[in-house]
Amino acid sequence: MQAARSIAMLAALGVAMPGLARDYADVQRSSVYVPVRDGTKLAVNLYRPSDKDKVAAEKLPVIFVFTPYRARFRDKDGAIKEVALDDRLALRSLIKAGYVVAVADIRGKGASFGRRHGFQDRTEARDGHDLVEWLARQPFSSGKVGMIGCSYLGGTTFHTATTAPPSLKAVFVGASDLDKYAFVRRGGITAQFNTRPDEPLSDDLASLPVDGDRDGAQLQAAVQQHAKNTPMAALWYGMPYRDSVSPLTGNAFWEEVGVYRYLDAIRQAGIATYFWSNWQDEPTAQSILSAANMAGSKFLAGPGSHCVPPPGFDFTGEVVRYFDHHLKGVANGIAAEPRATYWVEGLDGKGGYVRSNALPGETAKPIRWFFDAGRSGTARSVNDGQLGTQTGKTGTDRFTVRYDLPPADYFAFWAKPMDDKGLSYTSAPLVKATKLIGYPVVRLRVSADKPDANIFAYLDQVAADGTTEVVAFGRLALSHRKTGKPPYETMGLPWHSGLRADVAPLPPGQQADLAIDLTPVSRVVPAGARLRVTIAGADPRQRNLKDIEQKPAPVITVQRGGTRASWIELPIAD
Repeated sequence: MQAARSIAMLAALGVAMPGLARDYADVQRSSVYVPVRDGTKLAVNLYRPSDKDKVAAEKLPVIFVFTPYRARFRDKDGAIKEVALDDRLALRSLIKAGYVVAVADIRGKGASFGRRHGFQDRTEARDGHDLVEWLARQPFSSGKVGMIGCSYLGGTTFHTATTAPPSLKAVFVGASDLDKYAFVRRGGITAQFNTRPDEPLSDDLASLPVDGDRDGAQLQAAVQQHAKNTPMAALWYGMPYRDSVSPLTGNAFWEEVGVYRYLDAIRQAGIATYFWSNWQDEPTAQSILSAANMAGSKFLAGPGSHCVPPPGFDFTGEVVRYFDHHLKGVANGIAAEPRATYWVEGLDGKGGYVRSNALPGETAKPIRWFFDAGRSGTARSVNDGQLGTQTGKTGTDRFTVRYDLPPADYFAFWAKPMDDKGLSYTSAPLVKATKLIGYPVVRLRVSADKPDANIFAYLDQVAADGTTEVVAFGRLALSHRKTGKPPYETMGLPWHSGLRADVAPLPPGQQADLAIDLTPVSRVVPAGARLRVTIAGADPRQRNLKDIEQKPAPVITVQRGGTRASWIELPIAD
């Protein structure tokens, strides 16, 4: 393992590494119910390092994982699955490296009691706080706790950190959001994430009872309480504005679950932060902003999809080194290394990782590429419009929103080309390779024949042989077009408040300016390839597409050329 080689090298150089423990080959598991401050009992599974039957005698730091997906359960084939013994989050390697790993079910899920009032709300955050402090007090604990997670587990990690438990020293947050409204209802439009149906209660009943619950009676009682959980999709769909009061929870829920509101607590507590995501994953946009708002944080982005350990990178070694430094005091050099490590697709013709003290996009130069008429004078046909560095001819292009879209995958983490579903503007083949690092932004001058309509924008890379992939995408409802002063660092990106007072219909036929920030890119577009921007009015990843379809479909008009030009700002890097 790379981490082991690094440790050996440092030891040879005489670098002091206090707290470094030997490897442990085995694991001793136990589980227990732990009551949190309101008396709700949460199921906690503990995994202590051991050699054969002899558990580690010394006090060790603890890595805590807080999950809604069941810490320990039987799958449909009867096999036992345990989060702590999987190495996707480096948990098995952390146990071997001398950490106690604790995995708890959140309230209302798995074997835990209680009901979920919402999702990643302050109740969950306080539960996380209480469990961190309980773990720190245990006789096997050194008193220092770290947390790790990805997706929902990344969210429970981030939210727990906002409560600043005194014993929490470092967090490793994967694919989570800084601003949940801006993520789940991006541009006022609810799409892929967090709108799937809730798991049936039978899933929770497949959890293994805690050790003291021999007949499973407590598990049965706990799962009965889960029937009162707030339904996830209904919660998100029922709050169209940032300041909406949910009819299900009775509060302004988006504000309660916006991590950006509590960042000062993490800063003042001195909790170390590391943010991770992958380029073909929508939360990466939020992960970069999270790092931008936490001075001294580290950032990692790989080439994979949602929560996949970054290919070609020693992810396990990085996680172990990070916690070794912050929880054991090991002087392994990680603190002095560049802040950001990220994959650049197409680098040197193949792709590779770069290391930088700047986050992706911080040093990019935005260059405008304008929409222009196609050979027919419009952009009505597939690939007819042109994209270039000059303003082009003044004119308009229009399209009718199409709802006859192919069904998306159940977990469609990434968009597919939509060039035949709206307007497309394509560049000439690039004369030289172009490096794009950061957030593209589409600026549109538009009108519609309806008071509201959804706008989707896609940036494609079209290879010389015609192979096409979406490299970035974004969305914005016409009614949510107003921008405002963001309450956190956005790296210069437009911020749409989504407040009820700022959301307004657009009178039919009236033009408006839209600013749509797309998901970030990190790639070298080779010479000979083309770039294409597509503007559409619906996306197959919208789970509620049939419910929001307008009949007749809206007609969208895009203004181009002259002083009313529409364009895309590309983040050009050296």
